[in-house]
Amino acid sequence: MENKGSNERLAMVRDIYENRDRRARHLKSQGKKVIGYVCAYIPIEMITALDMVPYRILGSPGEAITEADAHLQTVLCPFIRSCFDQSLKGGYDFLDGLVSCHSCDTVHAVSQFWTYYFKPAFDYHIEIPHRTSDASIKYFSNECKTFMRKLEEFAGIELAAGMLEESILLHNQQRALVRELYELKKEDPPPISGVETLQLLVAVCSLPVKEGNALLRESIREVKERTGGPEKQPFRFLMWGSPLDDTVLTEMIEGCGVNVVIDDTCLGSRVYWDDVKIISDPVEDMARHYLVDVRCPRTFREMGSTYETDLGSRFGYIKDLVTKWQTNGAILQSMKYCDTHGYEVPALRDYLKSIGMPAFYLEHEYMMVALAPLKTRVQAFLEMLG
Repeated sequence: MENKGSNERLAMVRDIYENRDRRARHLKSQGKKVIGYVCAYIPIEMITALDMVPYRILGSPGEAITEADAHLQTVLCPFIRSCFDQSLKGGYDFLDGLVSCHSCDTVHAVSQFWTYYFKPAFDYHIEIPHRTSDASIKYFSNECKTFMRKLEEFAGIELAAGMLEESILLHNQQRALVRELYELKKEDPPPISGVETLQLLVAVCSLPVKEGNALLRESIREVKERTGGPEKQPFRFLMWGSPLDDTVLTEMIEGCGVNVVIDDTCLGSRVYWDDVKIISDPVEDMARHYLVDVRCPRTFREMGSTYETDLGSRFGYIKDLVTKWQTNGAILQSMKYCDTHGYEVPALRDYLKSIGMPAFYLEHEYMMVALAPLKTRVQAFLEMLG
């Protein structure tokens, strides 16, 4: 039986998740500058270092896309279309600036529409290479330095010695706390569900880093002490794929008799596995981290001499997740028109097959208006697993 008050912090997390712009709007009213960013590749440490608030731009799967379709083709990524739709409806009217990047062609195109229609006080588009070569890292480092100078001009502050390093350490603390949270999910059953994990991480990217770190610490403490957490299920799954900023899909999958114990998405674990390692120039160190350590399929890795060695180079880290979290199945989910992840699926399925991990590909509509057919397919996959 659950102890009274054992889920108070997670209830607060759910409230922030459901009202994620509330804190940012309050900070804006107090004179803080809030900078929206559209991709996990943005070096948000620079925004924090200049005493501004980085705020992750997300869509709204529960709300139909009505305004954006007058400006964008409907055969584009529905996640980004929903983000732009929310801006057209006033959902992001509190932002002082927008930082975009070439994570994919759709993000690039929509950021141009956003700039044209809203003319934010601060607007910057970071060109991010799609390879991890030394030349790419050098190019991205120079881009980051230009971005930092533009941020300094907008903030009216020049970064003093140590300010950027201090910000990097704060964000590294956040990465370490998220890793600690996922360590708890190695237990069977995990003390926190996939739904609760996603709610917490969406809440964290909606808050200033110090507040996000405090929320993580308090939530981890509560999860360690709670009773009446998730029940043990026959299946422990890895979830991979497109950005998931809503819990509906995860809730459906867990409702079929699955514990989602690990994920690889850009709103989940993907951006937290590695710290920014300060070796020499902190800007160059950040550039290397974002381009090399963040394992998104939008970035091409160096190929091996054979198909098998190429798969190992690209997906070897997933074997670690499968082994350490003792999963017995994987769901590779991709929203419709997300070519970045969709094109990666065949090779990833081959790799998972080579390590003996059953995998199931689930293409879905971002708006989640037709869950019943998806549920039937998940149930059929579970029956095959026995």
